Amino acid sequence: MFAPKKILVPIDFSKFSEIALKQAYDIAIQYKAKIYLLHVIDVIQICAGEYCFDERMVVELEKRIIQSSEEMMQKLIEKVIKSKDVKIISKVVKGTPYEAILKEQQSKKADLIVIASHGRTGLIGHLMGSVAEKVARGATCPVLLVKNKI
Repeated sequence: MFAPKKILVPIDFSKFSEIALKQAYDIAIQYKAKIYLLHVIDVIQICAGEYCFDERMVVELEKRIIQSSEEMMQKLIEKVIKSKDVKIISKVVKGTPYEAILKEQQSKKADLIVIASHGRTGLIGHLMGSVAEKVARGATCPVLLVKNKI
């Protein structure tokens, strides 16, 4: 019987990832599992055209983004999680989103990933690919894909 004990929930602060967290919370209550929330900050490009940021500016910007993300994560936890019975560990990292998610799944030995799908279609969806799709293909555990219902 499948009974997850460590659930990884990638968060991008969209309403869809909030729904994914609610789903993960329901599962965690049922199986007495831990939830690992993960927000990935994409790597900041230093140059755009002829204009480049100096390294000091990039480091400061990353620091502010991480701090803001941690605050947003805490507010999301307070909004969604109604019980102290579920242990939640949150983390903000920088990197390529799907790679960071898969790395976190391996390091935490998560036995379930609950991730939101934004449902991009057409040319944009085909060219960009979906983080959720790449995670589902690369994960070594089951992935619950919470679909966009709009």
